[in-house]
Amino acid sequence: MRKFIVGSRRSGLAMTQSKQFIASLEEKFPEAEFEIKEIVTKGDRIVDVQLSKVGGKGLFVKEIELALENKEIDMAIHSLKDVPSRLPEQFKIGCIPEREDMRDAFLSNNKVLFKDLPSGSIVGTSSLRRAAQLKSMRDDITVNWVRGNIDTRIKKMESGEYDAIILAAAGLKRMGWGDSRVTEYFDAEEFIPAIAQGALGIEIRRDDHELAEMLEAVHSTEDAICTSAERTFLRRMDGSCQVPIGGYATLEDGELYLTGLIMSEDGNEKYVVKKSGTDPEGLGNLVADEMEKIGAKEIIDKINEAQ
Repeated sequence: MRKFIVGSRRSGLAMTQSKQFIASLEEKFPEAEFEIKEIVTKGDRIVDVQLSKVGGKGLFVKEIELALENKEIDMAIHSLKDVPSRLPEQFKIGCIPEREDMRDAFLSNNKVLFKDLPSGSIVGTSSLRRAAQLKSMRDDITVNWVRGNIDTRIKKMESGEYDAIILAAAGLKRMGWGDSRVTEYFDAEEFIPAIAQGALGIEIRRDDHELAEMLEAVHSTEDAICTSAERTFLRRMDGSCQVPIGGYATLEDGELYLTGLIMSEDGNEKYVVKKSGTDPEGLGNLVADEMEKIGAKEIIDKINEAQ
C-alpha cells in the first residue's frame, strides 16, 4: 500500500485533529503509512485583521488545495466550517468523520455565567455570527474582535483583555480542554452554531479512487447528511464569514431537521427558520426558500454589495 501525505494547517488544534484522524485510519489500515505535511495558510499569517475584511474562510484552504492539486499531498484535513460551500471541480470531500460537539462554548474569567456578566463586560469573538447573537441577547455588553489560535485567545482573556470569549466546543474538546476551561456550553437552539461546526472535511482529488475507497471506512453517513443540508443552505444564501449566518441539522428517526439563522451585524434583525424533510439538499433549499420569502436574503445582498 502506498504512503499517504496528509496536508494540515500548522496550528496546535489543526495538528491535533489531523493526528486524531490519522490514528482512526491507521486502526483500519495498519499496513498504510501516513505523513503530515504542515502548511501555513494566508488565514494563519494574517492574525491582526478581522477575517471578513481580508477574504473570509477560504483563506484557510487555498494554499492546501494548491498542494493537493500539485500532488504534494494526497488529502487535506480541514475544519469543515472553514471550507467554502463550492469546491473546485477537481476536488471532493472524500469523507466526513464522526462529528464532535457542534455547540459554542462560553469561557469567562472566574467562571461567571453569560447571564451574570456585569454590564459593560467585554466579550471577545472573531465571528460575525457569534457577535450578532451576543448583541441580540445582551445590549449592555461590548463585543470586541479577537484573533489567533485558541490558546492565544484564552491567554488574552486570562490577562484581562477580555472578560469572556466564545470558542467552538469541538476545538476545545479535541485539545482535551473542554471540562477544565469552559464556563458553559450554549444550547444550539438558543445560540445557533456555524454551518458544519464540529465536523471535519477530508478533501481529496476527485480521481484518487484508492483513497476514496479507504476513507469510506471512517465516514459518518449521518454527519454527512446533516452537514450536506447545512452547506446547501449556506451555498444558496451566498453566505460567507462576511455575513452573520448559521445553521445546524439533526437526524431523528429518519427525519432530518434543519434550523437556519440569518442576522444583521448589529443583532437587531434576526431570522430563524426550521424545517424538516428526508433529502438533505432539498431541505437546505427549502430553508433557503423560506428565508428569501421572509426577506432575510436582503441582509446578505446588502452586505455582499457593500463588500
